[in-house]
Amino acid sequence: MIKRVAITGPESSGKTELAFYLADRFRDMWVPEFSREYLAEIGPDYSLSDIEAIARGQFQREEQMISKAKKYLFCDTDFTVTKIWSEVVFGRCPEWIDMRFNEDHYDLYLLCYPDLPWKPDPLRQNPDNRKDLFLLYQKALVSIGANFRQVDGVGDERTQKAISFVLSL
Repeated sequence: MIKRVAITGPESSGKTELAFYLADRFRDMWVPEFSREYLAEIGPDYSLSDIEAIARGQFQREEQMISKAKKYLFCDTDFTVTKIWSEVVFGRCPEWIDMRFNEDHYDLYLLCYPDLPWKPDPLRQNPDNRKDLFLLYQKALVSIGANFRQVDGVGDERTQKAISFVLSL
């Protein structure tokens, strides 16, 4: 049985680096963040329907990659990200995303704390409220009874925490 591990949290909290690192460490599969590819095509101006399209694209990629995984599938983002993104930017979340968030739980969520320095990026929007956003992620995961662990610290401390949480599965 493949264990799905979602790496989630606010922007610039080390999700991509951690997802890639864990896939390499466990010699297994990871699913990159689909929104980067999508927004590279359409540009930085997006709508609520674009966020839903991103969520659907991410989900499709996960479904494609699960058959290639041996033990773990590390997902660089999840429905928590698209749910909170929708709510913060547009004040509401598309029904499909909300339904998937409430029904499709991962075996483990690694919630990345934003204690890493902000890395500017044309697709990032929230350099000043990452800790507030982190609390929204935490509240959302608690609301669905998710199995989540906070990943914080820098360098080896951060990655060793994440490894131990994955091994606890």
